[in-house]
Amino acid sequence: MRAALSEIDIGEGLKVASQMLADIGARTSDGVGITRTAYGEGEQLAHDMVAALARDLGLEPLTDAALNLYITMPGSSRTKAPIFVGSHLDSVPRGGNYDGLAGVAAGMACLVAFHAAGVSLERDLTLLAIRAEENYWFSAQHVGSRAALGTLSASALATATRADTGRPLAEHMREAGCDVDALGNGRALIQRTAIACFLECHIEQGPVLIDREIPIGIVTAIRGNRRCKEARCVGAYGHSGAEPRALRRDAVFAAAELVGRVEEFWIARESEGEDLVVTFGKFTTDASAHGLTVIPGEVVFTIDVRSHSTDTLDRTWAFIQETCVHIAERRNVAFRFEGQTQEAPVAMDAELRRALLDVCAETGVPAFEMASGGGHDAGDFAAAGIPAAMIFVRNANGSHNPDEAMDFADFATVVRVLARTIQHIDGRMA
Repeated sequence: MRAALSEIDIGEGLKVASQMLADIGARTSDGVGITRTAYGEGEQLAHDMVAALARDLGLEPLTDAALNLYITMPGSSRTKAPIFVGSHLDSVPRGGNYDGLAGVAAGMACLVAFHAAGVSLERDLTLLAIRAEENYWFSAQHVGSRAALGTLSASALATATRADTGRPLAEHMREAGCDVDALGNGRALIQRTAIACFLECHIEQGPVLIDREIPIGIVTAIRGNRRCKEARCVGAYGHSGAEPRALRRDAVFAAAELVGRVEEFWIARESEGEDLVVTFGKFTTDASAHGLTVIPGEVVFTIDVRSHSTDTLDRTWAFIQETCVHIAERRNVAFRFEGQTQEAPVAMDAELRRALLDVCAETGVPAFEMASGGGHDAGDFAAAGIPAAMIFVRNANGSHNPDEAMDFADFATVVRVLARTIQHIDGRMA
């Protein structure tokens, strides 16, 4: 049976998703927020609960060597590439319940809704619950999706250590039941060419949709970044009452000038319509050496530059380096940059974005096109050459904290758009 888009009732799917969100949230509460440790107890519990729910629905849950969970509703043509939908189930410590889990619940809601309505898609629909997306646990983000796609490095397995234990990623994966030997050879666990597309729903991690009073966002691209995990401005300590301004080598004033100059650059780029966000963090002096009467001789800080434009990233980073040279010469200080990393921007698939926007227009759902500031599993699928798209659901109070506040009415809107989009692209993709 192929039902018209307007005939699908998602009510049963929403009922199951609501209970799923509540049950997993309650079972993985740490008393303050939510903790679903990557390759640990909380994440495993969530995966077990999703798998049990799939079996209750008459579907067979399967796992790969990295313990990513696959739940498939068969289509009428098993030869066509399946549509994948999903997100991750781990969380940061004392985080919120919706980051990651909402995307898995949305996919489950679609499976249930199609099943309840007796709808058979032409191609398989696979819900993917992904492992270890959060960078916090191992400083190796998107472990599950990269393992599945064959892009998880052997060095990450051996050298990435979990924040709470100090033990390597490979050890924790093996203890959880992963086939670590199969992961070390770099072979993909899923056939990239055999996936029609990957759709990910996720709470927005910032205030843009709240500010614009719009329930959902359609992601244009996942911002790339240029980062320095340990930047330093080194001057010289001195007596605060004895040294005149011209003779000082004050690290705080030098670093503060850098921040101000970069903000001016940022404002100029924004005025020209460029996508850019810049953050200076961990901005500290050594409390054991600095004090009320001591000129600070060193400042340690981090820099995080993000944009969906590689050119903007490169120009911003070049400006920072050039500005440091000029400030260093005038103020007689030195800037040092250690631990530099970078990730390229990843664009979401234009046809999938158009399909999402068309469904929003058809159903009268206000939607806003926006870049994603954080990295997501969808970016790894897109980087691997698999068409990918993301839907953001409005969320108050940010993410990675216990106060995530997704309104269930907004979640229902996202599920409705997702279900109709799946139908829209089923049979239309190659």
